[in-house]
Amino acid sequence: MGNPVVHFEIAWKDQKGAIDFYSKLFDWKITFMEEMEYGGIDTGTAPGGGIMGAKDFPPYVTFYVEVDDVDDYLKKAEGMGSKVIMPKMAIPETGDVAAFQDPEGVMIGLYKPVKKQ
Repeated sequence: MGNPVVHFEIAWKDQKGAIDFYSKLFDWKITFMEEMEYGGIDTGTAPGGGIMGAKDFPPYVTFYVEVDDVDDYLKKAEGMGSKVIMPKMAIPETGDVAAFQDPEGVMIGLYKPVKKQ
């Protein structure tokens, strides 16, 4: 069985406009988290997602794949012609994330959740 897609993100220059647009279009519940400047998307089914502001980069849509070791998958992707664009970063109480561009330039995220005890 392959690694599952567990999260997606949408980035717009006008983050509040994106939140308004997607919540009305798809009836998504989007909760804006001021401290992170991030809109958490609840679609009612998995996977959930988020809306970011794209101030310093072009708008995009990407997805995150769950992996057991973010560093190993970054190395594997690099060995296959990819470029790391966001090194591993820990999100407290959530897990590790990273992102790379595949050989065609598509951004893909990696995610390793925190083990629940």
